[in-house]
Amino acid sequence: MNRQNYMPRIIDAKIDEYLKIFGAVCVEGPKWCGKTWTSSYHSSSAIFIGDPAGNFQNRQLAELSPGLILEGDIPRLIDEWQEVPPIWDAVRYRVDQTAQKGQFILTGSATPNHKGILHSGAGRIAKLRMRPMSLFESGDSSGKVSLEKLCRGELTPVMTGEVDLRKLIQMIVRGGWPGSIALSVEQAALLPMEYLNAVIDDDVYRIDGIRRNTTKMRLLLRSLARNESTTVTNKTLKNDIKEVDDEDIDVETVKEYLDIFERLFITDNQPPFSIGVRSSVRVKQAVKRHFSDPSLACSLLKITPDGLIRDLETLGFLFEALCERDLRIYAEAFGGALYHYQDYQNREIDAVVELSDGQWCAFEIKLGANQIEDAAQNLLKIQKEIAKDPKGKPPVILCVLCGMANAAYRRPDGVFVVPVTALKN
Repeated sequence: MNRQNYMPRIIDAKIDEYLKIFGAVCVEGPKWCGKTWTSSYHSSSAIFIGDPAGNFQNRQLAELSPGLILEGDIPRLIDEWQEVPPIWDAVRYRVDQTAQKGQFILTGSATPNHKGILHSGAGRIAKLRMRPMSLFESGDSSGKVSLEKLCRGELTPVMTGEVDLRKLIQMIVRGGWPGSIALSVEQAALLPMEYLNAVIDDDVYRIDGIRRNTTKMRLLLRSLARNESTTVTNKTLKNDIKEVDDEDIDVETVKEYLDIFERLFITDNQPPFSIGVRSSVRVKQAVKRHFSDPSLACSLLKITPDGLIRDLETLGFLFEALCERDLRIYAEAFGGALYHYQDYQNREIDAVVELSDGQWCAFEIKLGANQIEDAAQNLLKIQKEIAKDPKGKPPVILCVLCGMANAAYRRPDGVFVVPVTALKN
C-alpha cells in the first residue's frame, strides 16, 4: 500500500501496542470501516482470502492447507479470515510453536460459528474492535478537547467556533465510512444502503450457510432504525413491525436476527451501567439500540438532510447516536468503556464512560445550546441522589456534550460543556 495516502486512525496505537504483546491481533468490525487499509499499514505481507482472482484460489489454498498461507514477512495480514474458520487454529498453533510476538494481523467483518474453531486463542490472539471514522478521524472535529483529560477533570476553556446545523446533519447522513469522506452528501448517502444490501443478500448466508427471510430482516432493520438510540425490547420491535409495516414476525425470529446483525457488526448496542452490585439503586438492564454508524439508520428511513431539518425529534436521536459512536471510539483508546444509565426511578444518563480504575463519568447529549441548562441540572440531580446512598458511587465528572455550542468550558456548578466537534480521544 502507499503509506503516504494513509489516513491515521485512533486504533493505530492499539494495534502497535498489541503486536508487541500478543502473537497475533484480530481486527474486527463492519465492512468498509477501514480494517483492511489500516491492517495493511501495520503489516509487511498480506493474503486476501476474499480475492476472486484465479477462481478464489487464496480461499481454496486456505481450505486445503491453512498453514501454507501463513508464510510471509511478519506481521502478516490475513484479510477476512472468517471465510475459512480453520485459519484461526492454524494461526494459534503457529503462535504457540514459535512464541514470537506480532506475527499476524487477522481482519474479520463477521463472527463465525464456533464450529470448526478448536481453541479460543486466549493469550495468543487479541481482539480489537474497529468502527467507522469518528469526527476527529474524518477531520470534522478540531480535537481541541481530549476525552481522556476531560475524564480526569482537566479542561482548558477554549472557543471552538460556530457549528452550522446543516453541516452537522450532513455528517450524520454521510457517516464515518472512509470511502465517503471526500464525497458530496448526496453521493455518500448511497453507500450505507449498498452496504446493507451487500450484507443482507450475501453475508447473512455465508456466515453459517443458512437461508433466511431477507424481507423480514429488512423489516427488522427498519424497525431498529425507527428506534435508534432507545432501549426498546425485542417484543416492542416485533409490535412495531406489525403496527407500521403490517407484517408479523415472532419474538424468537427477532432474537435470532438481532444476533446475526450483531455478529455481522451491523449493530453496536450500548450496554447498561451499574453503579455497584451492593448499591440499593436498582438499574435497568436493557441495552440502548445502535447501528454501527448513524448513517445506516438514515438510509433505512430514507432520511435526507432537508428531511432532518423538518424532523428535530429524529435528528435528536441520530445526533445522540453520532456522539455515542465517537465517545466509544475515544474511550476505548485509553482503556475506557461506554455504557448508558437508566434506573427504576426514571433517571437516565445518555452516556457513561467507565475508566480502567472503576471511576465513571456521566454525559448528557444535547443538540442545541438552549438545552444545556436542563441537561446540567439533570446530571447534578442524579449525582446528588446516588451520593445519598451509603454504597453508591457517584460520577466523578459531569459533562454536557453539545452540537451547537461554540466553546468548551466548565460551569460554576462544575458541569463541563463540550461541543462534539471539538472532541478527540
